[in-house]
Amino acid sequence: MDFLALSIDLLFDSTSSEEEEEIQLRTRFQRQPRRFLNRDREAAGQLLWNDYFCENPMFPDDIFKRRFRMRKVLFLRIKDGILQHSYTPNAPDHFTFFQQRPDALGRLGFSTIQKITCALRQLSYGMTADIFDEYIKMAEKTGYVTLNNFCKCIIDLYGREYLRKPNATDIARLYSAHEEKHGFKGMLGSIDCMHWVWKNCPVACKGQYTRGDHGHPTIMLEAVASYDMWIWHAFFGMTGSNNDINVLNHSPLFDSLRKDRAAPSPFEVNGNQYPFGYYLADGIYPDWTTLIKGYTTPIEEPRNFFTRFQVSARKDVERTFGVL
Repeated sequence: MDFLALSIDLLFDSTSSEEEEEIQLRTRFQRQPRRFLNRDREAAGQLLWNDYFCENPMFPDDIFKRRFRMRKVLFLRIKDGILQHSYTPNAPDHFTFFQQRPDALGRLGFSTIQKITCALRQLSYGMTADIFDEYIKMAEKTGYVTLNNFCKCIIDLYGREYLRKPNATDIARLYSAHEEKHGFKGMLGSIDCMHWVWKNCPVACKGQYTRGDHGHPTIMLEAVASYDMWIWHAFFGMTGSNNDINVLNHSPLFDSLRKDRAAPSPFEVNGNQYPFGYYLADGIYPDWTTLIKGYTTPIEEPRNFFTRFQVSARKDVERTFGVL
């Protein structure tokens, strides 16, 4: 009888524990009521307007340029371009997102300036969207959606003008400008690589993305820049443990030239005709006809003179990396 009573007690105990677990699981996955925070986005939008965009703003243009990483004229140009395309027929959703429209309660949503400011601050400072909630009063999720739509708008607005290879007209302009500015005939631009710091690199990838002379994870960017800091070639994503030669071997810069699809861009120097232009590079790059380097140890005066001018002209890409 004692054994029977013990078995019955154990059975009831197990049944009650299963019921408790089921109740806990049901409570755990039960839909919680949505939390609402009255962020007062209207007051935040008015504060942003008074700080930077009204007729007599609190902060002058030099502080605007330092905090937004661009001039106010460029900011307003981007805003006007996005709004102009957002009101066109059959405009994509990422353009219409930046229109200020009322919500279900009739309250106006975030202004166009608030949305663009949130996106630009994330790009400028490399921080999460949640950190700007205190000033712009925009939730984290909305901030990320704004950033995604903003990047799509920029690509649609300016991609065809800037994110492309130069055509015949551009090549003629680059030849003329570089010859006038630097004295190099047939110069298309300067090529170099920079290491972009990856602050949030996972621990498992640090060894792959870290090089000894840097000491921290980086991602490499290869770029070709002209005298006016036009980056018409950008190859980004190689691990920081590589060097410039490894990046060049994977880069699509000379794919069209290798496949004999490059548009002819001839020029003449000292009576000699050359079919394609060239790029100025530093000493680590290979000895290719399309890459012009300075002399490593220029002893003779002509070589010393050429190396000085080559190093001076190659500052175009260094200056562009400094702006980035």
